[in-house]
Order: sequence, then C-alpha cells, then structure tokens
Amino acid sequence: MSKKYFGTDGIRGRVGVYPITPDFMLKLGWAAGMAFRSMGACRVLVGKDTRISGYMFESALEAGLSAAGADVMLLGPMPTPAIAYLTRTFHAEAGIVISASHNPHDDNGIKFFSGEGTKLPDEVELMIEELLDTPMAVVDSSKLGKVSRINDASGRYIEFCKSSVPSSTSFAGLKIVVDCAHGATYKVAPSVFRELGAEVVVLSAQPNGLNINDNCGSTHMGQLQAAVLAEHADLGIAFDGDGDRVLMVDHTGAIVDGDELLFIIARDLHARNKLQGGVVGTLMSNLGLELALADLGIPFVRANVGDRYVIAELLERQWLVGGENSGHIVCFQHTTTGDAIIAALQVLMALKRRDEGLAQSRQALRKCPQILVNVRFGGGANPVEHPAVKEACARVTTAMAGRGRVLLRKSGTEPLVRVMVEGDDEAQVRGYADELAKLVAEVSA
Repeated sequence: MSKKYFGTDGIRGRVGVYPITPDFMLKLGWAAGMAFRSMGACRVLVGKDTRISGYMFESALEAGLSAAGADVMLLGPMPTPAIAYLTRTFHAEAGIVISASHNPHDDNGIKFFSGEGTKLPDEVELMIEELLDTPMAVVDSSKLGKVSRINDASGRYIEFCKSSVPSSTSFAGLKIVVDCAHGATYKVAPSVFRELGAEVVVLSAQPNGLNINDNCGSTHMGQLQAAVLAEHADLGIAFDGDGDRVLMVDHTGAIVDGDELLFIIARDLHARNKLQGGVVGTLMSNLGLELALADLGIPFVRANVGDRYVIAELLERQWLVGGENSGHIVCFQHTTTGDAIIAALQVLMALKRRDEGLAQSRQALRKCPQILVNVRFGGGANPVEHPAVKEACARVTTAMAGRGRVLLRKSGTEPLVRVMVEGDDEAQVRGYADELAKLVAEVSA
C-alpha cells in the first residue's frame, strides 16, 4: 500500500500548511498512541529541535497521545539520534522527533522511532495512517496518559556519546571549531568535545527559534571555514539542525564531505579488523570512495539516496558502516541510526590512531570529477527509458572501463532528468555528460 502522509523520513512540510498544522498533530498523536497501545502498555518519548513551531506541535502531540492513553515523556530540544538512544534506554514503545532537519525554521516535521531506536516498520506507519482516517475517541479519564519531563536527558546522551570512544581517550592539544547550526546540538555537542579534553570554539549555539540552519551549520559552511582559519584550529565540525548530519573542515579551510568522513572511519575499522563486511553508500556517493575502498579490499554497495535505504542495506547485509555524502553517517557498532556527534568522534579517533591531521588523512581518497546536468523535458514518456539513451549510457560506461560511472534519473519533483557522469578525466567526463544531456533533450523534444 502507498502511504498518504509518511515519506521516506516521516512527515514534513511548511508550518501552517496541511498536514503540518496543530489539528493534524493532535490527531497524529492520538493515532500513534492508539497504534502503540495496541501492542501493549505504551510510553512514548517526545523530543524536538529548536525551531519555534516545536512548542506548538509538542503540545498538540502530547494532548493526542494522552487522549489515546499513552504516557508521554518530554525531552525538550535534543538531537534526533539522542531521541533514538533514549527511547531504547527508557524501554519506551516509541520515540517522536519534532524536526525538519536541515530545513529553515518555517518548515517542520515528525519522525518516529521504534522501541529499538530504529525507523518504524511500514506496517506500523500504515496502521497510524488508517487510524488518522477514523474518528478520534478519547479513552476513559481514568486511563488517560500521564505526562512527565526527563530533566537529565542531555547528561545521559553526553555520556553515551563519550562511551563510543575508549575511556582513556583524551583530545587534549586538539583545537576544534564546532558549528551547531543554532539547532538541537547546541548544548550537548560542545560539552562532549570539551569533556574529552579538546579546546572548543563554538559557533551558532544561540537558538532563538528562527535562526536554525540560517547561514550556518552543515548546509552553509562558509562561517565555519573562516573561523577555522581565524582561530588557527586543527579542524572544524558542522552539524545540521537536528544533529544527524556532520561535515568537517580541515586546517586549510577545505570542506571534508560525508564520503571522505565515511572513508576515514571505514579505513580505521578495517585496519583494526573491526569493519565486519563492507561499506554502504548511495547512488550519489563519489566514485572515488568506491575506488579508494576497493584499493583496501573493502566491499562497497550503493543504496538509494536516503538514510532509510542505507540503514536497510546495512541491516540486510549485517554490516556496520554506511552513509551519504551529505553527512548522514551510520555507525552500527555504536548506535541504531545516523548520529553526527558519534560519527565525528569516530573520525577524531581515527586521526588520533594514525597521528594525522584531517587534511593528510583524507588524501587517500581522491574524489573523481563529477558533472551534473539537468535536462528539462515536457512530460510524457520517461527519456531515461528511451532505447537510444540506454544504449548511449551503456556505451559510455563501457568506454570508461570501470574508472567512471553514469547515472541518469528522472526527478521526482520537477520535469527534469538529472544526467550525472563521473570519472578520472574531467574533460572526458564533461564531454560524456554534455553528449548524454544533448541526447536526452533530443528524445524528449
């Protein structure tokens, strides 16, 4: 069955535009509470990022959950992966995150975690959607859910993050700049790195409800790059608004993306015989990552774009590490979902073990030139499926002889075909991309 409300990562949209409205959130809380209660006694954790609409939606969800007879434990502003962790440790039936991740303040959304700290199974999401289309009935007043607040949530999560590195770890002598995107990591991230001994310069940690992701964090790296250079820091770390994405900046001010961070983590695990299988990337992972891992004898597979698909592939293969170039990195040896602070700590430990700086450590991965051309078409048949386009893609792939890659995909939101070619030779890659884009345009005319 197709889903009416749930996308690949929960329910998200513009605040005040259905379904991101208080009345829908009230009904969603009730429907979720009824679905979870059908599985037994029900306790649900609710956390949020720092955007102003979180207060409104938190109250609505709380009322709906209580009306269904579910007990509610409020966490306040906390990173998304912290809510996954705390849902497990409190043995709750579910966790709810009020966040629109890296989006601006005028968007918001809802994400759910199961009691195991993983994405909800499809059947539970479908059950919630079915209940949303039924009349809301409040349980007897003697069975209404109770609401409490977890006051030590931040401390619990800080200790959990620190436990992902050896207890003897000290980052004394390391100077880092941390950009919290005025988001959910604004309290916990600086504390984690300081308590492990690093000298920490903090950026964008004064949330006012409106400035989350505003020209800061992992989607706007300029401020962090400038600060690393001005502070003569060893590196910089950028989080997104809900703390599940991380990018870095080396001491020269160069951005280090998710592919490079994933490589550094995987290489370290492999060197210590702790990798357990291979690495999962996505269709957009740079070919350089695949080639660098192959040089080490590390298997690599691609999932569809989205951390849900990366996680599904890891679970199926029983592998530990995967991620996206956007900075979603999953370290299953430590947690159940993408966690930016945990991933950053694994990178720092890998650098420490090799006694290298970030700029030096990333050099073993040479990113391939990647050319992306958007071709507009007028609807109708999908140009990607045209026989001439398929033949041309196969011919180009053969010509690059394993040192290049072609990806054509139709946009899900616009009448565009995205033509992506990457390989060793930038001039050759650009030529192939232009050739394929011209052909797509011709068959679309």
